[in-house]
Amino acid sequence: MSSISILHRACLRLALLPLPPLRARATALRPPPLRRHLHLPRRSAMSTAASRLSHIAAATGAGGGAAGESNEPPPAVPAAAQEDDGLSSGDMGYRLPPKEIQDIVDAPPLPVLSFSPNKDKILFLKRRALPPLSDLAKPEEKLAGLRIDGNSNTRSRMSFYNGISIHNLLDDGTLGPEKEVHGYPVGARINFVTWSQDGRHISFTVRIDEEDNKSGKLRVWIADVESGEARPLFKSPEIYLNAIFDSFVWIDNSTLLVCTIPVTRGSPPQKPSVPSGPKIQSNETKNVVQVRTFQDLLKDEYDADLFDYYATSQLVLASLDGTVKPIGSPAVYTSIDPSPDDKYLMVSSIHRPYSYIVPCGRFPKKVELWTVDGKFIRELCDLPLAEDIPITMSSVRKGKRSINWRADRPSTLYWVETQDGGDAKVEVSPRDIVYMENAEPINGEQPEILHKLDLRYAGTSWCDESLALVYESWYKTRKTRTWVLSPDKKDVNPRILFDRSSEDVYSDPGSPMLRRTDMGTYVIAKIKKQDGSTYVLLNGMGATPEGNVPFLDLFDINTGSKERIWESDKEKYYETVVALMSDKTDGELSLDQLKILTSKESKTENTQYYLQTWPEKKQVKITNFPHPYPQLASLYKEMIRYQRKDGVQLTANLYLPPGYDPSKDGPLPCLVWSYPGEFKSKDAAGQVRGSPNEFPGIGATSPLLWLARGFAILSGPTIPIIGEGDEEANDRYVEQLVASAEAAVEEVVKRGVAHPDKIAVGGHSYGAFMTANLLAHAPHLFCCGVARSGAYNRTLTPFGFQNEDRTLWEATSTYVEMSPFMSANKIKKPILLIHGEQDNNSGTLTMQSDRFFNALKGHGALSRLVILPFESHGYSARESIMHVLWETDRWLQNYCVNSASKADSDSVADSENKTLSASGGSAAREALGPEGSSYLPRSLL
Repeated sequence: MSSISILHRACLRLALLPLPPLRARATALRPPPLRRHLHLPRRSAMSTAASRLSHIAAATGAGGGAAGESNEPPPAVPAAAQEDDGLSSGDMGYRLPPKEIQDIVDAPPLPVLSFSPNKDKILFLKRRALPPLSDLAKPEEKLAGLRIDGNSNTRSRMSFYNGISIHNLLDDGTLGPEKEVHGYPVGARINFVTWSQDGRHISFTVRIDEEDNKSGKLRVWIADVESGEARPLFKSPEIYLNAIFDSFVWIDNSTLLVCTIPVTRGSPPQKPSVPSGPKIQSNETKNVVQVRTFQDLLKDEYDADLFDYYATSQLVLASLDGTVKPIGSPAVYTSIDPSPDDKYLMVSSIHRPYSYIVPCGRFPKKVELWTVDGKFIRELCDLPLAEDIPITMSSVRKGKRSINWRADRPSTLYWVETQDGGDAKVEVSPRDIVYMENAEPINGEQPEILHKLDLRYAGTSWCDESLALVYESWYKTRKTRTWVLSPDKKDVNPRILFDRSSEDVYSDPGSPMLRRTDMGTYVIAKIKKQDGSTYVLLNGMGATPEGNVPFLDLFDINTGSKERIWESDKEKYYETVVALMSDKTDGELSLDQLKILTSKESKTENTQYYLQTWPEKKQVKITNFPHPYPQLASLYKEMIRYQRKDGVQLTANLYLPPGYDPSKDGPLPCLVWSYPGEFKSKDAAGQVRGSPNEFPGIGATSPLLWLARGFAILSGPTIPIIGEGDEEANDRYVEQLVASAEAAVEEVVKRGVAHPDKIAVGGHSYGAFMTANLLAHAPHLFCCGVARSGAYNRTLTPFGFQNEDRTLWEATSTYVEMSPFMSANKIKKPILLIHGEQDNNSGTLTMQSDRFFNALKGHGALSRLVILPFESHGYSARESIMHVLWETDRWLQNYCVNSASKADSDSVADSENKTLSASGGSAAREALGPEGSSYLPRSLL
C-alpha cells in the first residue's frame, strides 16, 4: 500500500476510533481524492494518539481545506520550452507535464462537508485548487519545530476555504436549497469553521492578503445559520486571533474563549547585529540524551525571544452581544479545554527553560484548572523539560500525561502516570496507572486509581458509571488489549474484553460507535432492542482474505455475543459506516430508530454519502458528487495476490489504462509504487488490507496519473519487513525488500501486462529509500527509479529512524547495509531524485538527496537531482507539482518507455563488472550483494 493510501486509511480509522476532546471542531467529510474524514462537533472521549492528531489538524486549519486549493484559474507557470533539449544542471524554469496529466490535477476540487451537532444541517465548505508558489514564498519563521507566518501570527502555509454554504438535511434524507454564508470580505481565506453547541451559529476566521504578498491577520467571525449573515465577533478591528497553538472554543451557545494577540504587544525583537557570546550546549552532568533528527529547532536566545513573541496569547471571553473580557495573564497557551458542564477550564501552557535539541512539544508544560471566567483554582502539573525521553518505541514523558475530562461526567478529570520512568526498556508492573478525580476535590480527597496497566496506556472510551473501555498496547510485541471497567462501581473488577495483536487485522472486532451527549461530549452509544437487552455498536473494517468488508455489530459487553446488523456489499461496492446520526438525546438509543451515515463507492464510482435508517434499513443518497476525473472512469483495477519465495503472501492493486486490450496492446510499461512496512509475524504480514472495490483516489502527485499516459500501475505492493520473535526486522531488510520486489515483478510479467524490460520503481519518503535500495540491490528488476523526499544515509539519523529504535552504535551493520548511500557505486540504472528545499520531516533533510546525488555522480551513475524551492516534505504549489510531474514523465519516457533492452543493459553491466574486476574492483562481491547474499542479476544466473 502506498504511503498516500496508508495516510487515507489512518485518517478514516481515526474517525471510527474513540477520540479525545476536539472542543467544537467541525464535523467534516472529505470526498475523494482526499478521502473522507470525520471531525466531531465538540468534545469526545478519545485516545492520546488521536488527541495529538487533533491538535495537528487544528494547527493546519481544522476547518481549512487541503493546503491551498482554489476555484480560481490556475496560476501561470513561467514560460519555458517544453521539448527535451538535453537538459543539464542549472535553473531551467518550471515545466508543465502532458495535458492529459494536467487536466486531472487541475480539476476543480469537491467541497468538504460539515454536519451540525443535531445532524439536521450540512455545511458545504468550498475549496480552491493548487496554490501558487508565491503562497509558499511568503516569509516564515522556523522556531521550536514550528513554521510560523509572522504576518498572520499562525502556522505558515495554512490551508483554507473560500466559501461556505448551508443545506438543511430534510426528514426524508434529501438536501434543502443552498444558502450562502455572506457578509465577509471578497477574497477572504476562511479557517477553523466550528458549530456552536446548539447549531444556531458557526464561527470561523477570515484573513485577507495584504500588499507585497503578505498574509493578513486572522479575525474571528460569526454567522447566523438561519439567515447566513456573517459579522465580526469583535467590534474592535484591533483584536486578532493567535493561532500558533489553539484558536478558540465555544464555552456555551453565546460565548467563545479566544486566543488573541495581546493588544499591548509591540514590534518583533530584533536580531542582534553582534552576538553577545558563543552558542554553548553542555552535558557536564553526563545525562544520556538521545533524540531523533528534529528540524526547525531554536538556535539561540534570539530565536527563543521570537518564539515567545509569536506564541504568547491573551485569552479573551467574547459574547455574541459584543461583551469582551480578558482572562488570565498573557502566556504561551497550547490548549484550552472547557469541562463538559462548562464550569471549568483546563488550561495548558509551555514555559522556559526552552531547548535547542527538541521541539516545543517537549518544553516544560504547565496544566492549570481555572473557573470558566478565569479564576485560578489549582495547578494540575508542571512538567520539566523532556529532552531525555528514550528513543525506544513505547517510551513516554515522565509525570502526568493525557489529562482529559471524563466525557460522561460534568467535571471529572482523568490522566495517566508512568511507573517505568517513561523508559520502555525498564521491566516493571504495573507500567502505567490511570487516575481520576473531581475538578475540585473535597476535604483532601486523593486521586482514585481507575486502572493499572502492564502495557502502555493508549486511551479511554467513556460510556456511563457502569461502562468504560481502557486501551493499552506495546509496540515491540504488537500486543493490544481492551479492558472493560465499571468506573463508579468499586465492587466490579476490570476484565479483559479483547487481547490480540494489532497486526492481526482479521481479528479486529471493531471500535465502539459514539453518540453526542447533551453536554456536547461523545460517549459510547448503547443500543436497546425491543426485548430490553442492551448492546454497544462495534464498527469494524472487516478485513478478510478477500479484502475489507466493513460491518456494524450489536455487541453484548457481558457475554461477548454479537449480531451483525449491517455489512458492506462485497460484490461490487465498498461501503463504510461514517457516523451515528440518531444521537440527539441522552440515554440508550432504540434499534428501531437507528440512523447512520454511510459511504459507498466502487472501482469506477466515486464516493457518495447515504443515510440509512432502521428498521426498514432504508437508504437515501444525500450527495451526488461528479466523477473527479471522468477521463479515467473506465480504468481497470484488480487486487492481485501472489507469494514471496519465503512463503509470505503479498497483495497489490493493479491498475490498467481505460480501453486496454492485452491481446491487441500487449505488455505495457509499468510503474511500481510502494512503501515498506514492519511486521512481527509472517501470518500478519500476509493478511489482505484494503478492498478490491475501493475507488482509486488520485492525488496531485499520485502514480495513478500515469494511467493517462498508457502505463500499467502496480500500486502499494506489500513489502513486509518481518522480524519474528527476538529478531529485528531491519537486520534482514535488504533481503526481504528484494524478495518482495522480485515477487511483484514476476507476477505482473507472468500476467502479460508489464514489459519485463520496462518496469520502473518509485516511492516517497521511506518509499524513496526503498527505491534507491532496489536499484542498488536488484538492478535486474527495474529499468529506472523515481525517489521523492527520501533519506539515503542512515548514519545521518544515528538515534533511530522510521520504526528502528536501536542507535547507530548498537546496530552499526544494519544502519550501513540499509543505507543506499553506502551502495551508490552499485547503482547503474537511472535514478531521479526530487526533494523539497525546506523539508521539515524528521530524518529526511534535503541534505540527504544532495549528498546521495554527489555520491552517485562520483561513480558516474545516470542520475538527476531536482530541488524544489520553498517546498517541504510533501509538495503543494502548482508550479512545483506540475514540474515534479514533468520531471517524472520525462524520466519514465526516456528510461522506461524508450529504455534499452534488458539484454543490452545486462551486457553493459557485465562489461562494467569485468572492467572493474580487471582494475582491482570487487565486481563478484558486489554482484552477490551484502554479505554474499544471492541477489544475482538474471544475466548472471
